[in-house]
Amino acid sequence: MDSVSDAQALLRRGVEEIIPENGLEARLNSGECLRVKAGFDPTAPDLHLGHTVLLNKLRQFQELGHQVLFLIGDFTGMIGDPTGKNATRPALTAEAVAENARSYREQVFKVLDPARTEVLFNSSWVEPLGAAGLLRLASTHTVARMLERDDFQSRYSAGTPIAIHEFLYPLIQGYDSVAMDADIEIGGTDQKFNMLVGRQLQKNYGKKPQLVLTLPLLEGTDAKLVDGELTGKKMSKSLGNYIGISEPANEMHAKLMSITDDLMWRYYELLSFRKASEVAALQLAVSEGRNPRDVKADLARELVARFHSESAASAADEAFVARFRRGELPSEIPEQCLEVQPEGIGLPQLLKAVGLTASTSDALRMLRQGAVRIDGVRVDDPDRRSMAGDSMILQVGKRRVAKVNLVLQSQAR
Repeated sequence: MDSVSDAQALLRRGVEEIIPENGLEARLNSGECLRVKAGFDPTAPDLHLGHTVLLNKLRQFQELGHQVLFLIGDFTGMIGDPTGKNATRPALTAEAVAENARSYREQVFKVLDPARTEVLFNSSWVEPLGAAGLLRLASTHTVARMLERDDFQSRYSAGTPIAIHEFLYPLIQGYDSVAMDADIEIGGTDQKFNMLVGRQLQKNYGKKPQLVLTLPLLEGTDAKLVDGELTGKKMSKSLGNYIGISEPANEMHAKLMSITDDLMWRYYELLSFRKASEVAALQLAVSEGRNPRDVKADLARELVARFHSESAASAADEAFVARFRRGELPSEIPEQCLEVQPEGIGLPQLLKAVGLTASTSDALRMLRQGAVRIDGVRVDDPDRRSMAGDSMILQVGKRRVAKVNLVLQSQAR
């Protein structure tokens, strides 16, 4: 970077809010090696592209010479952050948290530089607090202050129960910043309240309050433009609208190619490492007649190469192009969400449920004929099952095709 202003422009890209507004320039001008914190509750074993919005920002700080504090909330994970939830979350077991934390550590270094990353677990300082320490921490905030948080406020107004332990979550997340001596904390917009609690607690403990950067939540693959606005729920494995960073290259590529053209630009903004000027040039080219599918393919190749390799990205792209040239996939693929039981659904039943075959016997016949493909790969196993969280492009023959996201019946309601 040539100057602080260049670094600031890079770090501001894709950021929703900086608190305080002028704080970033001041911290960068200090010339210090900043301690940049981000916390992840190990509530699921797999990271997806939505998580990498935050990881990419952390990597940018590393490339500018700063230290990343990657916090695994093994203690808070057993509380469960109620952010965005309209009911109390069930607590995870210690065994589930430990297994998910192990998986996180294996995956984050697909993005982060290990030499500039310190992996920490908040149980190492929260557990020693004991009951007395937690009571002292709880005394720093009032119930009225907690109810300023949007999700608590809406639940309270609706008469939906709020468990006392849920109030501890933002306090412990804030105390993490005290224990870690964080200079900056980065998180999604849904974490703003919690990160501001961290600033307040650092003041209470006589420390310099951290700078807060909020990042937008990445929409899932099923988001669409409605009345001029991109509309859709955030990327989530439970909703089946995710792209996992450990998915096979062909599957990752196919999912990226299935998103709408409008969503593509959002993914460019939040996921691509291309300069903003390059993305603007691509948008201009599309407005002047360039096929947006080609621009989407550029994005797919970039992301697949990042999490796999250049050769894997090229192979996935060639396979996808070949399918189009053979007329096996239409340019517009209808999409639907299907609720399934915990045991999943058999392939013949799935084909019937999404309307690609008239009956399960018809589905079995098409399987025997080799006319069924999943994500472009021919399948013929009638016993194959798909589970909640799976997302795929199903195809029967050349013209019957659908993108399907499977969700648990209990979670979809």
